[in-house]
Amino acid sequence: MTAQPIIAVTGATGALGGSVARRLAERGLSQRLIVRNAERAPSLPGADVAEASYEDGEALVDALRGIETVFFVSGHEAADRESVHRSAVDAFRAAGVRRVVYTSFLGASPEASFTYARTHHATEEMIRGAGFQFVFLRPSFYLDYVADWADAEGVIRGPAGDGRIAWVAREDLAEAAAVVLSSGGHDGRTYDLTGDELLTMEGTAARLTEATGTAYRFQNESIDQAYASRRQDFPGTPEWELDGWVGTYLAIARGEMAVATRSVEELTGHAPQSIADFYGR
Repeated sequence: MTAQPIIAVTGATGALGGSVARRLAERGLSQRLIVRNAERAPSLPGADVAEASYEDGEALVDALRGIETVFFVSGHEAADRESVHRSAVDAFRAAGVRRVVYTSFLGASPEASFTYARTHHATEEMIRGAGFQFVFLRPSFYLDYVADWADAEGVIRGPAGDGRIAWVAREDLAEAAAVVLSSGGHDGRTYDLTGDELLTMEGTAARLTEATGTAYRFQNESIDQAYASRRQDFPGTPEWELDGWVGTYLAIARGEMAVATRSVEELTGHAPQSIADFYGR
């Protein structure tokens, strides 16, 4: 009898990695949870735990011995995230990993307005260049954080203009990832994972108001105003981080987020969550 392949799940102490790991456990699959701190790892049937970080290539190689498939959760936003990802990809190859399922970002491109999406593109190219079988999951901005974009008065400020976006729930991404990891026919594919309704930021604020009973509104800013307001509200924030924050709105304004696909439904069998679904429960 052939032993069941073990899937490695990185970032298993985080919200996304942990959700994917739980879904794989529900499917009865064997896993290795790759975490920075083993004491924080979830206890799941069929799962063992290995302690390693992306930056520690030697430990990561040891943690991945015997693993064919890795669910690669992108690292924390940082000025050096591309080099951190390169360390991880090099370790995957050294350990003999054959397949990588990577959480990228919608519209990943070297010219993306959302600067972090440029890093995601670079990471995709690393994975391609290393010769892995791959699946790229490219979610839109998370529905989970929409309300957090507002200040204490319920005002969402940024240079998004009349651009549109189809927000996606992180749980929908996690379920789609679990399907890809546990079934065949996905290698070589890139899935744009979005909601099914394109909304302006003004429309987003209206939907939030309807769902929560709390008043939200959108206030458009110029690019200069956006940088100035964030420097005032978050003094000492490094420039690369400010670029990422402002870039979220610019990506919307410039039409880079105006994508609504059926990928969530095609993979999971159900429609993606809406603002009403998520915030009205």
